[in-house]
Amino acid sequence: MQKLDFIIIMIDTGDTAWMLIAGCLVLLMIPALGLFESGLLRKKNVVSIFMQIFFGMSLLSVMWFVFGFSLSFGPSTTGVIGNLDWSFLKGIPWDAPLEQYAPSIPGVLFVKFQLMFACITPLLLTGTIAERMKFSSFIIFISAWSMLIYYPIVHMVWGGGWLAQLGVVDFAGGIVIHTTVGMAALAAALVLGKRRGFGPAINIPHSIPLAVLGSSLLWLGWFGFNAGSALASGGVAGNTVIVTHLASSVSALIWAGLSWMRTGKPSIVATINGAIAGLAGITPASGYISVEHSFVLAIAIGVLSYGGVVLIRDKLKIDDALDVSSVHGIAGIVGALGIGIFASTLINPSGVDGLLYGNYDQIWIQAVGIAVAAVMGFGGTWVLLQLIKHLIGIRVGPEEEDIGLDISEHAEEAYSEEEEFKFTPNDYMQPSNKDKSNNS
Repeated sequence: MQKLDFIIIMIDTGDTAWMLIAGCLVLLMIPALGLFESGLLRKKNVVSIFMQIFFGMSLLSVMWFVFGFSLSFGPSTTGVIGNLDWSFLKGIPWDAPLEQYAPSIPGVLFVKFQLMFACITPLLLTGTIAERMKFSSFIIFISAWSMLIYYPIVHMVWGGGWLAQLGVVDFAGGIVIHTTVGMAALAAALVLGKRRGFGPAINIPHSIPLAVLGSSLLWLGWFGFNAGSALASGGVAGNTVIVTHLASSVSALIWAGLSWMRTGKPSIVATINGAIAGLAGITPASGYISVEHSFVLAIAIGVLSYGGVVLIRDKLKIDDALDVSSVHGIAGIVGALGIGIFASTLINPSGVDGLLYGNYDQIWIQAVGIAVAAVMGFGGTWVLLQLIKHLIGIRVGPEEEDIGLDISEHAEEAYSEEEEFKFTPNDYMQPSNKDKSNNS
């Protein structure tokens, strides 16, 4: 009985309830990502995107359970990666916290919340490799990428590794997730090469309503993504929600305005991409800065991420299919640097102060973390894809690409091509054959 009383004191039911909800909100983001990406792509590749995302989520979940969590958050060996003491979640309590990470919720709930991050992070790369990577190569790619790139960077920043000891902070993943993925996307686009017929013609979305629905669900899920990273229900989580929403709104308006200026027409596709860029960019700083400063930071995020698309896709002609390198990479870098300027312990006593609050070192400390994530993301992805390319190949053949990955890779279609039976006014005026036979 004494042990039970001790557990009740340690676990906060309010925090636990919030984290249960937050984990579900992040899970919602994964199918939402499929809706968003497939809507912006051609209809002959819709099934392939959903297969990559749902199969990937299942595979990455099992990996996290078996060894991923232990390598990411387990006791450090070199400051770069954890050990395997917590493989298969051995020793992770269901009735007590992991105090070094989340002191008021069950240990297994912390594992579950971080599991969602481990799933969605590699799957963001589906927006870059879309419409041309072999499914078999994709499986190898995301598995190896998680083990060699994601788990180490998580450990270094969130698991008590050497970047954490240096003082690098990242509230919900601007360095760990968005910088790493953004630079990985750039490398993947370069190794894979352009899609056949690369140009405006293949960048026409097949279903804008589907993409808008996906982006809306991503926006909703992002409240769990960011505010859930407070690991408790309280003032920090509350501030994070409003900061996140404001930044996404500001960035959406900036992308809409800039696209209107460039093309003469306001674009809904640009607007939803701007919203996602705002969400990605504010992620690292969302738990450390005030609402007022989030407004300023969001302006920089919106302008620079939109400029990245113009540079990478339009000027350099790099085929990052859904602009992951800009929408996530550049946005995440800007947000992570913003910590070094705007962060305040008045907002989050467990955080840091930035330049405006007298800590002049935080900018260069954040820059070191960004540089490590960028080098690991770009360099690691480049080497990994080159190995896969020379061993088994990474790209479908020209005919398969022209047919579409839905048919060539999965023998399934998102939309039936059969023509529906169409009625004409005469169909309602003339008796059917059955009626004729009955009348004769």
